[in-house]
Amino acid sequence: MECIGIAVIGAGLFGRKHVETMRDESACRLVAIADPTAEAAAYARELGVPYFTDYREMLDRLQPDAAIIATPNVLHVPAGLACVARGIPLLVEKPIADNVADALQLTEAAERAGVPLLVGHHRRHNPVIEAAREVVQDGRIGRVTAISAQWMLLKAQDYFDAVHRRSPGAGPVLTNAVHDIDDLRFLCGDIVTVQAMTSNAVRGYSVEDTAAILLRFANGALGTLTVSDTAVGPWSWELTAGENPFYPRNDENCYLISGTEGALSVPRLELWRYGEQKGWGVPLARERLPASGEDPLVRQLRHFCAVVRGEAPKVSGRDALQTLRVVQAIFDSAASGCLVKTGHEQG
Repeated sequence: MECIGIAVIGAGLFGRKHVETMRDESACRLVAIADPTAEAAAYARELGVPYFTDYREMLDRLQPDAAIIATPNVLHVPAGLACVARGIPLLVEKPIADNVADALQLTEAAERAGVPLLVGHHRRHNPVIEAAREVVQDGRIGRVTAISAQWMLLKAQDYFDAVHRRSPGAGPVLTNAVHDIDDLRFLCGDIVTVQAMTSNAVRGYSVEDTAAILLRFANGALGTLTVSDTAVGPWSWELTAGENPFYPRNDENCYLISGTEGALSVPRLELWRYGEQKGWGVPLARERLPASGEDPLVRQLRHFCAVVRGEAPKVSGRDALQTLRVVQAIFDSAASGCLVKTGHEQG
């Protein structure tokens, strides 16, 4: 297989990002777009590629080498199952599904059929996250004890013109903080219990606009994650990492990870440690760590091509399923007011 022909299912914001990423890649090419909207039809004409309103018809007629699914969350699993049934390797945008049961159905179907499945938690391909993970996993900050994470970002009001964005499941926990939850799992290990509160006090929609979450990690570390899409502030991955040029970059951090031997800030990658003497009366030394500026979406696309050719996915269905279990536990805890297990022990 020389050049992998990839079909894109869903030509909204994320679908178009995938299309744009493919333009300069020699390992793959765009073969078609499936999306029922008039805007998608016009976009396909502009690109000069075949267009379909029904992704099943596209898959049957073109039989692409692979597919990228960038539909609304609720459609991830139906489109994914259609690809699996036809033996077509797939990259499914995050979250893998909008609920755990459907995510498990897709994961098990792909496993039974032997169809490669990669989930689009693209930050795992970001050199900053990779460098931070190396610091933590190598023990350079000792045993991780406490994590503080924030996602504060004011969404424009016209974002909510789409009705589905005002409904449960479309709020900042599942849409945005699922990335941060996956980051924290990747950096610090699995999350085993959560306790959470959510609020819709500002906008009054049925979906949450703010959440405060306590996390217990499998290694005993404790963490907090504060989320709000109605808060002014520079403390989110989008506004600190410089990953997406749409967001003005601020020289701030969104994750602070502390251990018994040091601390690490992300995305600034500042490593804080003592010298020979330790203790609260002794100055800390600060070291700024390097990381390349490679585009994680480009790196993810190249990895997907490798997955199509047989390489193991860096973010499997099982792995993404565990991140989704944490999200579900957050919602369950917010509804019940109780501490909720994530099901980590179930794999």
